This record gives sequence, C-alpha cells and structure tokens, in this order.
Amino acid sequence: MKITSVNLVVSAVRRSQYPTDEKPEYLLVGRSNVGKSSFINTLINRKNYARTSATPGKTQTINFYLVNDEFYLVDAPGYGFAALSKQKQRKFGLMMEDYLQNRPNLKQVFMLIDFRHKPTNDDLMMYNFLKHYKIPVTVVATKTDKVGITMHQKQRTAILDDLDVVVGDDFIMFSNVTKLGKSEIYQKIERTM
Repeated sequence: MKITSVNLVVSAVRRSQYPTDEKPEYLLVGRSNVGKSSFINTLINRKNYARTSATPGKTQTINFYLVNDEFYLVDAPGYGFAALSKQKQRKFGLMMEDYLQNRPNLKQVFMLIDFRHKPTNDDLMMYNFLKHYKIPVTVVATKTDKVGITMHQKQRTAILDDLDVVVGDDFIMFSNVTKLGKSEIYQKIERTM
C-alpha cells in the first residue's frame, strides 16, 4: 500500500458528525499513552500529523483520518486515564459504545497494547467488550523496540494468554522506530477493505 493522501476530515463527539460517505473504517483503541498518534503517523508516513502529547488523555474526540480517499483510520480517545473526570469518562464510554454498535462500515479494530507491560484491566475490558459485539480485532503490541529481543516470545505469550485472544483475531508486533509490523497492518487493511 502506498499512502498518497491523508486528511483529518472531522473530529466528532456525536454520531451526526460522523462521515456519511460509507468508506471502510479502521478503529484504533488503546489506553492513553499507548502510542496511537505515533502508530497513525508511522502508517501514513508523516512525522506529526496526528499530534503526539506528553499528556495522556489529550484526544477527546473521535478523529476520522481519510487515507488515499479510500478508507478511514479512526482514532478514539484513550481509555484508562484517571485524571479525566468520571463524567468525561462516562461520556467517552457512551460515545464509543454507540460507535461500535451502530457503525456498519467498521471493518476492523486495531487494539493497541504496550508491549512492555501486561494488559491492564481496562485492556481486558475493552477486548471483552469488542468480542461481546463480535467485532474483528487485531491486537497491536506497540513499543516492541523497547523490549529486548530475548524477551519477545515471553511477552507475546503473556499478552495473548492474559487477553485470551479469540481464534481469528491477529496479533501484530509493532514499532514506530523500526517500522516492524507496518506492512502487516497495510496487508490487513487491504484484505478487509
């Protein structure tokens, strides 16, 4: 896949603001600070298109990035960041639930997990939530370059076991530094468009 164009079409807070062109959508979920913005920037070959932040919980809208005028990368607010008020957390939860239940052009969820750590309770809840709604998931382990190569298999096994990954869901190791996994993500998108 060759990325020729990317446009942030809309930052939505409600369904009426979502794009209506019915192009395939690929949702990115993960806890705050897992590297969603870096993941997007790596996929679209741009340095700072999706803004990275040292402050977790910065994304507070559902951002629709139109890629090659063919499909959307949809960046959701990060979950599990305690500094957000309970009211805001609940609002995000309802917004995500509505999107996941009512978006027919959602093709795949890329669930980002920090490879350096075991999945959090929030990660487990998100994965189980996605499985409850029978949504196809690719688990993407970010920051793999920060884990020694000799620990890779052990970490991978621990994450797969903790999440209890369903047969048919993929697991991709990813690094925005080395570009590991980038072509696998492209292939996944191309196969499901």
